[in-house]
Amino acid sequence: MTNRLDNTYHSNSLGTFLKDRRHRLDAIALGFGGRRRTPGLRREEVAQRAHISATWYTWLEQGRGGAPSQRVLESLAKALMLTEAERDYLFLVGIGHPPKAHSSAQEGISVRLQRFLDAMPMIPATVATSTWDIVGWNHAAQIALTDYETLPPDERNILKLMFLDTEVRAAQRNWESVARFLVATFRAETARIGENQRSTELVAEISSSSEEFAQMWRENDVHTVGEGSKIILHAVEGEITFEFSSFAIDGRPDLKLMIYNPANCVDMEKMGRLCSSDLNP
Repeated sequence: MTNRLDNTYHSNSLGTFLKDRRHRLDAIALGFGGRRRTPGLRREEVAQRAHISATWYTWLEQGRGGAPSQRVLESLAKALMLTEAERDYLFLVGIGHPPKAHSSAQEGISVRLQRFLDAMPMIPATVATSTWDIVGWNHAAQIALTDYETLPPDERNILKLMFLDTEVRAAQRNWESVARFLVATFRAETARIGENQRSTELVAEISSSSEEFAQMWRENDVHTVGEGSKIILHAVEGEITFEFSSFAIDGRPDLKLMIYNPANCVDMEKMGRLCSSDLNP
């Protein structure tokens, strides 16, 4: 009996999930009256809220009719008033991959995440959107990487800084190698989340101002961020080597945390001097 139930669930995970969430909704609160034998909304009521046919919705619950489109899944997520986690799950069981990540620099980061960044006083750390707009950073990142606080929000973009900011460019020991790596990883990231208006506009803007970027973009190289080493040329301490790692942020698929750990005790001492001198001018 258990195996049969498990097989039924896995063969129609989408339908099971839709039916369960449909039964959790309050019909009266959503403007649907009438006597009901079961709790929640009727199938035709969900279909009405999602602007799809009742027949098509019924087939989805029954595991018939093939995979739904992303547009249909988005409509169902709204109709069923799903949370962000539930929406992600709906896409995973519906079409096998999560929805496109939201990428809004205006949303920023939570206070709790900012406290986490601040708890690393000598380790630079940043948080970026899927289109590489920096939306969070700690004091160490301001000192060692870029003083993001002095920049307008629209200029706090990793690609724009690397190709259009002369100070950031001068701080790279091997600018071309770093730039190529960034372009290749940005292309891979754009493909992963799905191209959006922000990424399209960003590529067009930088291409119009930097022939070097335009050429690298046309080469179609791809790379993943993962982890690696980064050497910067600091105006005060000279070369500082960091080992960087990237991390996903649970509940925010549009954000990525980057931590730059000083590679050895000498680099840590340099960061220590920079941080202490900045706090005690």
